[in-house]
Amino acid sequence: MSNGPAARPVTTPDARAAFRYPAFLKFQAARFFIVVATEMQAVAVGWQVFEITKRPLDLGLVGLAQFLPGIVLFLVSGHVADRFNRRNLLILCDVGFATCFALLLAITLRGSVSIAAVFAVLVLLGVVRSFNGPVSRAMLPHLVPPEHFAGSVAWASSIFQAATILGPILGGLIYAFARGPVAVYVCAALAAGVAIALTLQLPAREKERARPAANLSTVFEGFRYIWREKLILGAISLDLFAVLLGGAVALLPVYAREILNAGPWALGILRSAPGVGAGIMAIAIAHRPLKNRAGATMLWCVAGFGLCTVVFGVSRSFAISLLALFLVGATDMVSVIVRATLIQVKTPDEMRGRVNAVDMIFIGASNELGQFESGITAQWFGAVPAVILGGIGAIVVTGLWAWMFPQLRKVNELTMENE
Repeated sequence: MSNGPAARPVTTPDARAAFRYPAFLKFQAARFFIVVATEMQAVAVGWQVFEITKRPLDLGLVGLAQFLPGIVLFLVSGHVADRFNRRNLLILCDVGFATCFALLLAITLRGSVSIAAVFAVLVLLGVVRSFNGPVSRAMLPHLVPPEHFAGSVAWASSIFQAATILGPILGGLIYAFARGPVAVYVCAALAAGVAIALTLQLPAREKERARPAANLSTVFEGFRYIWREKLILGAISLDLFAVLLGGAVALLPVYAREILNAGPWALGILRSAPGVGAGIMAIAIAHRPLKNRAGATMLWCVAGFGLCTVVFGVSRSFAISLLALFLVGATDMVSVIVRATLIQVKTPDEMRGRVNAVDMIFIGASNELGQFESGITAQWFGAVPAVILGGIGAIVVTGLWAWMFPQLRKVNELTMENE
């Protein structure tokens, strides 16, 4: 994708080079507003559902409802991202997000909230996300030149994390002050509208690339490519199983309400804590890229993620819980940046949509399916044992993956060649 005539050439690499390209700025601003909107919505839905049903299992079902559409559509969404104009697809996704927020608002305004209707909208939200992920990630390599790509990944991650910090805080505070989710859904819809306006300003023309044929073989090519590239397979499957087992976010409403004896404001702050840690880590890596032993560093940080999850599980102090979640986000961000960079630098542009679609399924499985797993184990054993066992499982998975995928340990510097 062209950056437009206003883009200024950058000849000397520096930490903030990506911000000199207008397309990168507009793309990241639009993404920021969408993530803020979805995070606000997530806080409101989580608290609203748990307040109505009082069942931790339903918090797991919230994640499952958003994950299942991706399982069904990930092959199609990746193929669509490689075949059609990615900027136009992104606009459609932003419109889809706004529609989902408006539907949640309409359901709530009816008075007697139907949980079934809420879950139906969450399924629709999952459909939108299944297309948005591969499209937006496939666009990123064309917003900055190759020599600044690794830095742009770190900055994109830090902007994403800033949105995950602000979104839950806003969602929790607005929910508390407005005494309900109505105002949250209104603000989320408005934020999605801003994202639509910003995405419309991106260049409509794209860099020429080979368009995949519309047949079953090309649809499955992304999955086959990842299976052949054991380094990529190891990186994304490590994230899948570690976060699947160690994810404690789904149970935060239980911790805020019943263990820490706080309200929705506390839920928003707790949910933001991993984003704060991740954002600070992403900015640090943007200024000081992982130039040596990137793979080994990632493995140690994933193990640290599991350990910090255990600390959160046993904590009864709000301050210690915040610190543990902060470190959960910081350690996880190292894995996110290494994995995202490896996928982009190792994948041809004409396949990035399909490969990223498969990766988004791994991410979705680790997040949304992880929420479902946490909900079930909390229903069986209680919230605290569920979180502790998950953290221990993440540590065990890290050790197994270090042995099964020695390529991960050998990754040194993350660089991208000119296309």
